[in-house]
Amino acid sequence: MGLNSHKTEGQDVPSAQVQRVNDEAQYELTAEDLEAERRLLRKLDLHIIPLVMALYLFSFLDRVNIGNARLYGLEEDLGLSPKQFQVCVSILFVTYLLFEVPSNLVLKLFTPSRWIAFIAVAWGVLATLTGLVNSYGSLIACRLLLGAVEAGLFPGLTVYLTFFYTKRELALRVGYLFVSAAVAGALGGLLAYGVGHMDGVQGLRGWRWIMIIEGLPSFVIGVVTFFTLPNDAETAYFLDDSERALTRARHAREYGNTKSSREFNVADMMAAFKDWKVWAFCIAQFDVDTMLYGFSTFLPTIIDALGEWTTAEVQLLTVPCYFFGALTYMVTAYLSDRTQRRGIFCVIFGTISVVGYAILLSDVSTGAHYFGCFLVAGGLYVVVGMPLAWLPTNSPRYGKRTTSTGMQLTMGNASGVMSAFIYPVADRPRYIRGHAVTLSLVGLGTIIYGFLWYWYRRENQQRDAGQIKEEYRGMEEEDLMELGDESPHFRYTY
Repeated sequence: MGLNSHKTEGQDVPSAQVQRVNDEAQYELTAEDLEAERRLLRKLDLHIIPLVMALYLFSFLDRVNIGNARLYGLEEDLGLSPKQFQVCVSILFVTYLLFEVPSNLVLKLFTPSRWIAFIAVAWGVLATLTGLVNSYGSLIACRLLLGAVEAGLFPGLTVYLTFFYTKRELALRVGYLFVSAAVAGALGGLLAYGVGHMDGVQGLRGWRWIMIIEGLPSFVIGVVTFFTLPNDAETAYFLDDSERALTRARHAREYGNTKSSREFNVADMMAAFKDWKVWAFCIAQFDVDTMLYGFSTFLPTIIDALGEWTTAEVQLLTVPCYFFGALTYMVTAYLSDRTQRRGIFCVIFGTISVVGYAILLSDVSTGAHYFGCFLVAGGLYVVVGMPLAWLPTNSPRYGKRTTSTGMQLTMGNASGVMSAFIYPVADRPRYIRGHAVTLSLVGLGTIIYGFLWYWYRRENQQRDAGQIKEEYRGMEEEDLMELGDESPHFRYTY
């Protein structure tokens, strides 16, 4: 039936579509259906989530452990100046940015199990060999190569999860990845505390042991990935035929899920580059990721500057901050999936992080500054992680989704280049410049997310009222579904 319209109280209402059809509300699910979905979700979570969490945990650990290595003689052994250390931290993101989008585009071509396994094995080898470098130049080379191979992991895993989970379940599962980042931060501190006692073993300094011991597990997990990570539901060894059929049915209930939408094509890729909303997410991601990389890399240095601590005490004091951040995100991600709201949580927790940085900037006691670190951590993972579930759920076509996610993460990770330079040692102990820049950018990112929340909500209201662009009138429903999120029948998650 074509899409024509008639007037109702001054609005153009499409006769073929008066009610929303984009989500599962149009499907009547029995109690038996719901129980079958719960069993399927438990099985997916059991077989997929631990592996992807382990992958991202060790990836993040290997990327930011240079901050802990700094406390165990890295700069002294290699003769690095503070400026050279900052270059070593940030240079990783140069190749990281260059390879994120291309890596995402070949994910299906090489298959997730092969491509992600290759990424993990390669970065495991490079991270381990970083513990053997003996000059500034060799450290730079290792960091550049590490950025190139790690670039595809997080965007690839984010898109990979959409192969199995619906948009109503994605925030919590992406949340598991950010919990991995928080665990990596805490684990990095604990490992550094323990490994620090190996200083001098086999003639190697403590920082070298940190690199070696934290790098080896990545190689192992890469090998495991090759043999155990399913490419999609159809090839998942742990699903039977009925569960594969149920997975297909669950995705079919989402509006815009057509045969062509599940394949990559250039038109969908270009649609991502032309969509102003994607660029808004990219800019906001850059803003809030400044906090992620500055906080993760320099939290030990920040805590060290807050008082007279031993190196071991500094490492242990980082753990509660990461634990609090992880717990906050998991609770928030659960609520977000239950309510299908994203923007409100980004605004609330972005504001909390801004308050945390305001406390760090204030001339108050050491205890108050440590409390500010908790506020920053509490908001950090929500305002950084929630948009990475928000944008993909509003991109039903695979080509646009994988491109926009790669763009979003590329822009976000560009902040990693800057974050190393806004916390120079010369600014100890207050780090006014770093905290002020981060506060401003997180505030800007929070405002952008607030606007996107408002725009998506208003657009849904207009589509509910039957407003439709002139070029879409008279189109068949099958053609409208091919429009993806541009279809007047699609409803955005806000």
